[in-house]
Amino acid sequence: MPKDNSIKSVLIIGSGPIVIGQACEFDYSGSQSARSLREEGIEVILINSNPATIMTDPSMADHVYLKPLTTKSIIEILKAHPQIDAVLPTMGGQTALNLCLEADEKGIWQDFGVRLIGVDVNAINVTEDREQFKQLLQTIDIPAAPAKTATSFLKGKEIAQEFGFPLVIRPSFTLGGTGAAFVHTAEEFDELLTRGLEASPIHEVLIDKALLGWKEYELELLRDKNDNVVIICTIENMDPMGIHTGDSITVAPAMTLSDRTFQKMRDMAIKMMRSIGNFAGGCNVQFAVSPDEKEDIVAIEINPRVSRSSALASKATGYPIAKIASKLALGYTLDELQNQITKSTSALFEPTLDYVIVKIPRWNFDKFEGADRTLGLQMKSVGEVMGIGRSFQEALQKATQSLEIKRNGIGADGKGYTNYEQIIEKLKYASWDRVFVIYDAIAMGITLERIHEITAIDMWFLKQYEEMYALEKEISKHELATVPRELLLDAKQKGFSDRQIAHMLKCLESEVYNKRTELNIKRVFKLVDTCAAEFVAQTPYFYSTFEQSIQKADGTVYTETESKVSDRKKVVVLGSGPNRIGQGIEFDYSCVHGVLAASECGYETIMINCNPETVSTDFDTADKLYFEPVNWEHIYDIILHEKPEGVIVQLGGQTALKLAEKLSKYGIKIIGTSFEALDLAEDRGRFSELLTELGIPFPRFGVAETASEASALADQLDFPLLVRPSYVLGGQGMKIVINKRELEEHVIELTKQIPGNKLLLDHYLDGAIEAEADAICDGENVYIIGIMEHIEPCGVHSGDSNATLPPFNLGEFVMQQIKDHTKKIALALKTVGLINIQFAIKDDTVYIIEANPRASRTVPFIAKAYGEPYVNYATKVMLGANKVTDFTFNPQLEGYAIKQPVFSFSKFHNVNKALGPEMKSTGESILFIKDLKDDDFYELYSRRKMYLSK
Repeated sequence: MPKDNSIKSVLIIGSGPIVIGQACEFDYSGSQSARSLREEGIEVILINSNPATIMTDPSMADHVYLKPLTTKSIIEILKAHPQIDAVLPTMGGQTALNLCLEADEKGIWQDFGVRLIGVDVNAINVTEDREQFKQLLQTIDIPAAPAKTATSFLKGKEIAQEFGFPLVIRPSFTLGGTGAAFVHTAEEFDELLTRGLEASPIHEVLIDKALLGWKEYELELLRDKNDNVVIICTIENMDPMGIHTGDSITVAPAMTLSDRTFQKMRDMAIKMMRSIGNFAGGCNVQFAVSPDEKEDIVAIEINPRVSRSSALASKATGYPIAKIASKLALGYTLDELQNQITKSTSALFEPTLDYVIVKIPRWNFDKFEGADRTLGLQMKSVGEVMGIGRSFQEALQKATQSLEIKRNGIGADGKGYTNYEQIIEKLKYASWDRVFVIYDAIAMGITLERIHEITAIDMWFLKQYEEMYALEKEISKHELATVPRELLLDAKQKGFSDRQIAHMLKCLESEVYNKRTELNIKRVFKLVDTCAAEFVAQTPYFYSTFEQSIQKADGTVYTETESKVSDRKKVVVLGSGPNRIGQGIEFDYSCVHGVLAASECGYETIMINCNPETVSTDFDTADKLYFEPVNWEHIYDIILHEKPEGVIVQLGGQTALKLAEKLSKYGIKIIGTSFEALDLAEDRGRFSELLTELGIPFPRFGVAETASEASALADQLDFPLLVRPSYVLGGQGMKIVINKRELEEHVIELTKQIPGNKLLLDHYLDGAIEAEADAICDGENVYIIGIMEHIEPCGVHSGDSNATLPPFNLGEFVMQQIKDHTKKIALALKTVGLINIQFAIKDDTVYIIEANPRASRTVPFIAKAYGEPYVNYATKVMLGANKVTDFTFNPQLEGYAIKQPVFSFSKFHNVNKALGPEMKSTGESILFIKDLKDDDFYELYSRRKMYLSK
């Protein structure tokens, strides 16, 4: 039982829709927290407005409220559940903390007799109010950058005059660096100061002296009620101060700190946590360190909550911070709790790493035309990946291979920059691809001293790059037949992919694979065990690496794999990789449910994914977790090792689907819909032939590969035309063009961006209504789980549209066509599992826009709206355990549910905010309305006409 027996019912506040600066790491922490509290027999009530997450799944809590995150919603919940004893606001990011403070100021917690656990109001105020925080640091004698607070424009000008440039402006009470900026000149100061004052909810900014070029570190701490403090992880930013930590490449453990400074930093962090209030929970502390021998330490900020970094630290160490923090909030002490991975050591035991992790952010600048792509104090990335390796080089390569940006890793892929001016420019103004450009600079012969002088990246990291380039040069002197085994092993240990080595040796990737197999250079799998193998770990959480073989006394040569293969029947679920626009947390939701359903069917479940923010990469979601890039080389080695019955590809978005062809070619069973059917749906020509056979209408279209072919097609199809590349997700590269000049410009741009890809030209049905349907099919029976009508007209990407469930003004005749078309297409594609079909409705005729035989963005939304576990059912159908007819479907929904897109345009000034066929939203919320007279619906519908940008 929990040590504080008076807590029997807890309210957890979630983080709402995903925006840049607050992503699915809070879904992960909220889900873990809910499970942790329920283990203790505590009733959990949850509020969150995001339908795409595991956190809002009915199975996660005793009561889930999909409501807007407002004090009005809080009051409704507290009235409905007078038994609530406490509120835990530290799992929902800045959104939850701000809502908690607002409720406190309005006296809501006091009125209902609810107390705060995991943090106290004082701690939130002192850490978020820049002036109070600065004064606190002075009191406890911790150095901080010279800084002053301004609550007016005039005061800000005075401070700037006193300090001189460069300066940093940081608004109070904001998230993801919103409104924060570097100011180098007096000319830009006025605009940036105004922006900062407006961004802060209390119109206050801190203006401090910029510590440009200093090194940045983050520490993750946990404290219990007895004031025991453990430091779970120390993270070093490879990028120096000046780039938001969410946009920085980070490394754990810290690589370039002297032990003396490290111990000093630990003491400071513990002192800071103890000084901000007497609470039990988690904390994130950030420091800057001067890049000279003195290693002066300056405190930057402290967050009294779990953070983006704590999700990363949990995955990096295997220590579940949110889970333990929740138990500490109940009154447990660290020495009473078990380490969840070893199950034999105490949670007071600090993790030890015998490997290196590298996190690299994932950006989506291509979605924000005209955006400033340089990195700074304001976070701009939409997701992240993490690589685990035995060395920094291996972890760095694995992280870059996980990004899915058409790079094979760092260097050796023929895609580097070769223009001197361009390289210098990208090093000078930190660019999203600077992690690759450093290598290009070394390859060009620019000295490490010069690169260090421009970027202020520590020489240790630059020397690691230099070693990798030296190895590439050495291997390139050889041919496949003569390359020495030591060199090949060295390349694999440094993380180079087979494809990169093939580039060096001018041969095929498969030939490199065969060569290293012949030389017995094979992947081995190692445990993430929190204790550097000092104790036995009970939880199977693995990463791959390469090691030197050892010769035993009896002459046998071996390498050690810590992943033991059981004789149970197994299924692999491929994850969806990093979050990005067009492929977000909804696919992680589907993957987790897929794993749980396969487990219910008696399979041993194996998850492969590389996203540290998600529930799918939690150490105990699947029976086995391989934290690896979701690309061919890595998944093939895992499949050969585990020998599963088959692989599920239709839950992990485009990331997993892209691997279906290779799996099929290598004779690995795809569970559910076959590769042939997936390919048929993607191949516009073959799909249209199928629709013609079925007598289903679709917009006139053609396929072109060049601008002249496109121009000739336009004469037959008539403008407006919808132009898009095939095999993309989230409407990438889609545009509506209305004349030949626009057509030519767009086609040339696309052939440059995606060479060798076919372009599809559709006659665009101007003014049509758009609708979509999701269904489950077992090859014989089809059940439509939901039909949604979009409020925006056809032409706005479905991910950016307000989707209404059920439809609000489609007549019986149109609805019948939708149902008939869905069933016919699902059966004709031999779908086994989920399928999503999109329609355009004009003059009472229903046209097919596209069909995707996979999990879609809308499946979690429909599951939450109707209260039905559709992914669980679909997975059981894929596995052949059930037919659609075995399930009793009983959807419950009073009125309507609307899936509302959420945008992060505030991060990008001067960007075209008009919506069109390319998706731009970063997340979504769900809104329930009783009827169509609802004011919210009326407002959405009245804006319908102004949406479309051509």
